[in-house]
Amino acid sequence: MNAQVPVIAAKFRGHFPEKPLLVVSPGRINLIGEHTDYNEGFVLPGATDKAVVFAVSPRPDGLCHFVSHDFNQEFRCELGAFHRSPLRWPDYLQGVVDQFLKAGHRVGGFNCVFGGDIPIGAGMSSSAAIEGGLAFALNVLFGLGLDSLALVKLAQKAENEFVGVRCGIMDQFINIHGREKSVLKLDCRSLEFERFPFEREDLRIVISDTLVRRELASSEYNVRRAQCEAGVSVLRMHDPSVRSLRDATLDLLGEHRAEFDPVVYRRCDYVVRENIRVGDASAALVRNDFAVLGGLMNLSHAGLRDDYEVSSVELDALVEAARRVPGVLGARMMGAGFGGCTISLVEADAVPEFEARVARDYEAAIGRAPKIHVVRIEAGTHAVEGV
Repeated sequence: MNAQVPVIAAKFRGHFPEKPLLVVSPGRINLIGEHTDYNEGFVLPGATDKAVVFAVSPRPDGLCHFVSHDFNQEFRCELGAFHRSPLRWPDYLQGVVDQFLKAGHRVGGFNCVFGGDIPIGAGMSSSAAIEGGLAFALNVLFGLGLDSLALVKLAQKAENEFVGVRCGIMDQFINIHGREKSVLKLDCRSLEFERFPFEREDLRIVISDTLVRRELASSEYNVRRAQCEAGVSVLRMHDPSVRSLRDATLDLLGEHRAEFDPVVYRRCDYVVRENIRVGDASAALVRNDFAVLGGLMNLSHAGLRDDYEVSSVELDALVEAARRVPGVLGARMMGAGFGGCTISLVEADAVPEFEARVARDYEAAIGRAPKIHVVRIEAGTHAVEGV
């Protein structure tokens, strides 16, 4: 059981008299396939043991009462009378309830206590864990009978429309569909997916947090999306079948390079190459070839740093420090960029040295120590028994 479950259950008991529904909603890692999801491309994520835990119960008065354990703050709103909050965290929750109501689902008032151990703003998608977890909980609490894909789409729309971030569907999808010891190759256009095993007991996934919150990520995320759409507009003039960068090839890009703004070209070139890398990484997992997977992660970081330009001094320092440690197969930035985390594939025996050397080298370069988390690939959002 996630260690946060008894903590959140106890917090709920301190606020409300009834027995709650308890839901564990994971953060995610993404082995490879960054900034491809909103280009209808391919990604290779997994759900993690870092999660947000919800304790939720119905109430009769049409009030939504939210309690954030991590921020030690409360927020109340009436059903259908939602408003942006300067606290920011309530917007992710309000957005979910708003989508249920817009879709015509019969949702009543409820009490909600939540908190967890996903590093906030670090690229492990705490936002999707909040959205997916609450969507799952309300679906159970009010007996709505929505299937998994409907919950994924609802959670994504909450972030797109209420929060205002034009995210793709990857984070919410893996939040709901994740399974223990497997990653999921997702086609972000068709939403078809294939599972690939990640069961090597001699390897670890290590997340290193720069401790730089991603102030630029939301605004620059939308800029990158617009640049990709601009590139598609150029290609469509020559090939109308190109609906997104998912349909582009390196040959087609190269043939019309002179017509592109140079920055837009680099953005598009990165996305097309990253989609190819996701396919190559999936094939490597089938062969159990983690050396190739690590090399592809390294190439991904180079593209994110040089062509997509969403890395940062801190992220690059962590990646470079990781690669100097013997037993590291690959390392790259993960998430939207401009801060947050890196992901490294590390031989189990090398983890203690990794933790010591990366912390030392990063502190020497940046002036503070990073936070380092060894994570496991676990199940997607699910209900648990009370404690």
